[in-house]
Amino acid sequence: MLCLAGCRTSKQTARETAAQSTCLSAKVKLTVPSKQSVLTVNGTLKLRRGERAQLSFLMPILRTEVARVEVTPDDILLVDRMGRRYVRATRDELKTILPRKADFAHLEKLICDAARPGGKTVVTAEELGLTDIERGKIELSDFSTRPFDLEPTRLSDRYQQVSWHELLHLLMSL
Repeated sequence: MLCLAGCRTSKQTARETAAQSTCLSAKVKLTVPSKQSVLTVNGTLKLRRGERAQLSFLMPILRTEVARVEVTPDDILLVDRMGRRYVRATRDELKTILPRKADFAHLEKLICDAARPGGKTVVTAEELGLTDIERGKIELSDFSTRPFDLEPTRLSDRYQQVSWHELLHLLMSL
């Protein structure tokens, strides 16, 4: 009886720790339709609650970063590592482009809910309010609450800032 009580306490404590943790990381699998097929890219997610989320997408086999999306409560940074281009825009600048659901608080809630036992780990583009991207989805797995450093992304002078429309058009034409 004592062993069973001990097991229950540790499980309860682990769930409470996950719910209270300020750091959350996971593996990510992004699936988006392209011109002739469906493109799937793996990556990582790091979230510091209330502060910043970083999605890093990696090239298969070589595991080098090809793109990064960084979202804070106030702005979004989208980096194309291959083309050395980036877009930095405030939430107000993107109000007319992004759906209402596409804000930091909603993203944070989706990620935290997915990390819970039995949580929904597949989020479709439609659920994010991105109705133009049919069959698009993000799959989250291998969650961890281990602490980590999450510094803002810094870009060298080699990166060129472009408009949101230009970078979005280039990425969608892949």
